[in-house]
Amino acid sequence: MRPSRLVLPVLLLVAAAAHAADDDAPSYAFGAGMQRMPAWQGSKDRRDQTLPYVDIELPGKGELSTADGLTIDLISGEHWHGGIYGNWLWGRTRGDLGQLGGKIASLSPRFQGGGYLEYAFDKRFSVGGHVAHDTNGAGAYVALYADYRLPDVWYIQHSIELQVEGMNGPAMRRFYGVTPNEAATLGTPAWRPGAGWQSADLEYDAFIPTSQHTGFALAVSYGRLYDNASASPLVRRFGSPRQVTETLAFVYHF
Repeated sequence: MRPSRLVLPVLLLVAAAAHAADDDAPSYAFGAGMQRMPAWQGSKDRRDQTLPYVDIELPGKGELSTADGLTIDLISGEHWHGGIYGNWLWGRTRGDLGQLGGKIASLSPRFQGGGYLEYAFDKRFSVGGHVAHDTNGAGAYVALYADYRLPDVWYIQHSIELQVEGMNGPAMRRFYGVTPNEAATLGTPAWRPGAGWQSADLEYDAFIPTSQHTGFALAVSYGRLYDNASASPLVRRFGSPRQVTETLAFVYHF
């Protein structure tokens, strides 16, 4: 699962800009910026954080990215791509929770591992999905996505992506559940959700070059929680099903 909506947004076009001259050449991109995101999954409050950015892409072998995680290609054809997938899933600290701090559980970050499969119709349009499981926990996750690269505007490269995500019961309860003790403290009903689709996100990404090797990466993501996630008392009473994330980073690529 891409953590755009869980953590960092997907800046897909940095890699595209980095190897625009040669699609088969390795590319390396490094940068830093700022991100404004929900304080926790389902929160109506927002927080700012610094954003390191790394994207190392080795065509036919894999990619390591702070935006998209780790992929190792086991299938690398003209249209089909697939292999091993891993990512870092952020939790929530007591400070992130604001008025809920100390009243509901804080969640430590976890690494998740699994696999991905993607089909590229052409260089502009691709669809795919990935499944993953906590390496230290019982959570399981699935995501389906479609990505379309829009026609360039001047030197600006940009794309849109639609992604839907789901969780199994343990993952859903970890993020959106309310235990009886927590419910008594909050004055809400207890909530023990089961597996289901959790969110849908639409993201716009743009890369604005400033020189041959530098530029700004911009991402704006609008997400909406639904099903058991949006029905959680944490979201209904203290948060919002609408989740917006904005990111701006300065990137050097070669």
